[in-house]
Amino acid sequence: MAWGQNRLFLFLTAALLLLNGGSAARTEALVGGWRPIKNISDPHVQEIGEFAVTEHNKQATASLKFQSVVSGETQVVSGTNYRLVVVAEDGGVSNKYEAVVWEKPWMGFRNLTSFTRV
Repeated sequence: MAWGQNRLFLFLTAALLLLNGGSAARTEALVGGWRPIKNISDPHVQEIGEFAVTEHNKQATASLKFQSVVSGETQVVSGTNYRLVVVAEDGGVSNKYEAVVWEKPWMGFRNLTSFTRV
């Protein structure tokens, strides 16, 4: 291959990678896309679930008791959104709730965005 053809090939390869977002080599979460949480028993995930129930109790003057997170997804934003299904006890009866928590750990920030029974 001549030098000019070699440069053209490299330029086109680089352009394709840029247009494709480098997705062939990309392993990190896409900004804005929801991705399943692989290890739902991770202590941090369980902590986020417990935070959601505690915040809901404060906002709704309720007395739910957190039991566990049973499934969830994350979304990369300015920080991370956690969309979790948590089990909480309400007067001796266990129910499932979907909670969305926005976290910016570098700022010590967490916010309960929504909390609904499912």
